Parts: sequence; C-alpha cells; structure tokens
Amino acid sequence: MKVLLTNDDGISATGLNAMRRALLEVPGIELAVIAPDSNRSATARSITTRQPLWVEEVEFGDGTSGFATDGTPVDCVRFAALGLIDFEPELIVSGINHGSNLGDDITYSGTVAAALEGIVVGIPAIAVSQQADHGEMDFRAASGWAREDFAQAAAFAARLVEELERVPIPEGTLLNVNCPVGEIAGVRAARLGKRIYNDRMELTEEVDGRRRYRIYGEMPGYRHEDGTDFAAIADGCIAVTPLHFDLTDRAGVEELTGFDLDALLKPAAREV
Repeated sequence: MKVLLTNDDGISATGLNAMRRALLEVPGIELAVIAPDSNRSATARSITTRQPLWVEEVEFGDGTSGFATDGTPVDCVRFAALGLIDFEPELIVSGINHGSNLGDDITYSGTVAAALEGIVVGIPAIAVSQQADHGEMDFRAASGWAREDFAQAAAFAARLVEELERVPIPEGTLLNVNCPVGEIAGVRAARLGKRIYNDRMELTEEVDGRRRYRIYGEMPGYRHEDGTDFAAIADGCIAVTPLHFDLTDRAGVEELTGFDLDALLKPAAREV
C-alpha cells in the first residue's frame, strides 16, 4: 500500500516521527512524507494561494527522507496528489497530533483537515491524535513530548492501516482516531461530542491607541454524553469516529423545497 504521512505540528514533530517509524514496520507499505516545515496547528482547511511554496527534502537520519514545505497541511496533501512524490497515494495518514481532536475541535484542526483533503481528492484517510497529559487539547504546543508518549497511538494506527481492507469504511469517509493518556482500556466507535469552549478576551497591551488582546487558550470542557468521542477518552478508550465531508442538512433541504423560493425573485409587496 502506498501511504502519504503528513501532520500539522511540523516535519520534526515527535508524533509524526513515531507514526513514521511504526508505518515503516508494516509489511508492504511504501511510505512518503510531506509535512509543514514548522507548526501549523489550528490552520484548519486553509490553503496557500497568494504565493509560491518552498519545498525542501529533509533527511530523517535513518536512511529515509521526506519533504518539508512552508505551506499548510492541506497543501501537503495537494502536493502528493499533484505529483511531488513518486507515487499516487492510496491512503493518507495525518498525525500523530500533539493533543486530541475531539468534537468541535475537528473544525479547527489541521490534522483532520489534511485527512479531509484526502477524501476530497478520492483517497481514504486516517487522522490520529494523542491526548495531552497536561490538558484536553493544546493547539499551540508541538514540543516537549517524549517518543514514548505516542507509542500506543502509533502501534494502534499502524495495525489499523495493516487491517484496512477488513475495516468497514464507506467511500468518502475518514477515520478520526484519538488516543487517551495512560493504559488503554479498549477501543470504541464513537460519534463526535460537543466541545464547550471557555475562551475569554484579555487585554495584554495598549500602545498609541492600539490594543492587543489574547482571546484563546483557556481550558475547554465538553458535554457529558454517552457514545461520544469525549466519553470514550474519559473512560480510557481509543475513540474511532468516521467523518465525511457532506455538510448538507438534508432535512433543511426538504423544508426549503416546500417554500416558494421563486417568490424572492420578485420585489417585496409593500403595505400602503
């Protein structure tokens, strides 16, 4: 199987390299790595359109190499699809992210965004994230992690890749994998939960009429509901959540179909 590995924490991130080593041990894997040259956490599905992108080949020190770019995680997947590497990927693996991507977090996550780009271009994808032992999530940190922090997540994701032909993944769907810290109690298929953000606006500096604020970074919570990815992680289980790109509210389409939208082409009737 031909696999592209990418992430949003940067090509030198501990999580990516733990995942890289685990994938190299899977029989039959042909692996390529394209990742940002530095941390691109919380860039979501942003792409680079207003300037050309630099690409540099990077040696990993074990006889293999990858490509680092000053683009985003989505750019990395596009590079692979457009021919930067020697093969067309059959699978995208994004991660291992430094911090979980649960519930509403996925809408900000560059890790999940890269996997989403995979299914946009018709390539199956897996996003892998590791819960931080210092908090629920941390979009900012990409250093300070030990290699062993990712051992269980890397081993599970590698086994998932190895058994992918037997895992029921519908076409156009990615798997969002989140691993807890500590001993693993099991693995659960889970739906996305509801994140509760506790951000606040804090004035940090005021100079010549300009004000500088910090508005992100407070520890978030979540809605406690059975069957969610949050519940799985709270119980010490790996959460595996299928995600797809179709955001259409089908019930809403049905409701709008019953409304006379053509009437909006006419000027509004005014009461005299």
